[in-house]
Amino acid sequence: MAIVSLDATETTLDQLLARVEAGEEIILARGENPIAKLTPMQLAKPRPRPQFGAWKDKVTVGPEFFEPLPEEELRLWEGGD
Repeated sequence: MAIVSLDATETTLDQLLARVEAGEEIILARGENPIAKLTPMQLAKPRPRPQFGAWKDKVTVGPEFFEPLPEEELRLWEGGD
């Protein structure tokens, strides 16, 4: 871990960021007092795409799902009172 003065960062920021991208951590200091740490970003890993058929045999729909709704419930779904 390198310690770099703020004065030096004005002229070498590009180089410092390249070192951080390579995995190095750098401490920025004002005089001898550390004030900040540059570290590489920990980006979230992309989630895998859903696999077709992944829920097969885990979720079932019974025959009652396909039966018509009672009139009262149908009215509620359609925005009636």
